[in-house]
Amino acid sequence: MKMRRDPRSEREARRSTGGERPRFSLMVLKPAVGRLRRSPRIVRQAATVSISPRLRIAWNGRVAPQASGAVLAARAPVETMRVVAEPAFHVLVVPDTDGEGGLSEIDRQLIAAGRSLADSGGGAVCALALQGGDDLGGAGADRVIAVTGIEPLAYDPEGRTAAVLTAIAILSPRHVLFAETPDGSDIARRVAARLGERLFAGADALEAGSDGDTRALRRAQGGSLAQSAKLPRLVSIMPDAFPLHAGLPHEGRPLDEVPMGAADRRISASRPLTVDPDTIALEEADFLLSGGNGVTDWQGFADLAEALGATRAGSRVVCDQGHLPRERQVGASGTLVTAGCYFALGISGAPQHLQGITRVGHVVAVNTDLHAEMIKRADLAIVADAQAVMPALIRLLAERKGGGDD
Repeated sequence: MKMRRDPRSEREARRSTGGERPRFSLMVLKPAVGRLRRSPRIVRQAATVSISPRLRIAWNGRVAPQASGAVLAARAPVETMRVVAEPAFHVLVVPDTDGEGGLSEIDRQLIAAGRSLADSGGGAVCALALQGGDDLGGAGADRVIAVTGIEPLAYDPEGRTAAVLTAIAILSPRHVLFAETPDGSDIARRVAARLGERLFAGADALEAGSDGDTRALRRAQGGSLAQSAKLPRLVSIMPDAFPLHAGLPHEGRPLDEVPMGAADRRISASRPLTVDPDTIALEEADFLLSGGNGVTDWQGFADLAEALGATRAGSRVVCDQGHLPRERQVGASGTLVTAGCYFALGISGAPQHLQGITRVGHVVAVNTDLHAEMIKRADLAIVADAQAVMPALIRLLAERKGGGDD
């Protein structure tokens, strides 16, 4: 530690007594004159806890005056994954995914809803998986049950219902969550009928009641009436009702595979039917090719949609100009879409249009304006003229088709 100078002590040490008047001696003083100096910098360095991503100072502990500038505080362990080793109960989540392309947005919201129920009492979230399950832990699932014996893309509600019933028999979960979607609600009602239990359908909120029990809430009669009930075992969750899991990824530990189980099949899918993409309603289409004011070659736009097998859509300006019928308009004043992929050509991205694609899985945008809102929204952006991109994509698709690539 350095010695802090004490001017008063130095003056007294230099003062010479005797003579007619006091005088000061210019002799060199001994180093002992003064007092130990407290260095704020050294104290701050000693109290600094180095934890990424930023440094912070822990003022709750006293640091010895003789501490050096080295960091003395021990590094706190950084938790990278949350593990629920011995859960008090299970919350079974039945994702709505078809097993291809990863989890959908509603699947992640469903797992987040299960996460809120599990965290309230030391439980674990267990998710069914038709195929894979690598991203289930990141979405908040503690356990993953792989379902075997079901084709991922096949329409088999009876087989999936049998798999859910088997998982319920194995886990005895406190709650089972479904997605309130066409497929998810179908399975939820089938499971409720087979178990003879009540299903709370279309829940958009979960809250603690005055009696300490969790209650499920939903809107009815166009949102003018709020209904609530004590949370039963079977619940279906509305899309966009719960925020995504934003905490640490969970373990996602795989459990034993669950066979499909014996299903009394009364529905059989003989063969897939070829459907004209333009006959599919926008709210049901999974792949949308949407044109905006930046598209001038509408024949090329139609050719690209045919080559991609996409459903054509457009912005309000395009429909106003008559390039596409009004039922093809996407946006707040048109149709709110939930496609897995939204391919936007020449659309700048007005707020009303962006409201229509909030639930889209992936957005690909082509625009000449680097700072367009649609470019900012896109998962994949191409800064180019749509008239140049469309024929290039058509040629590439023709080459791949000629080469036998799917």
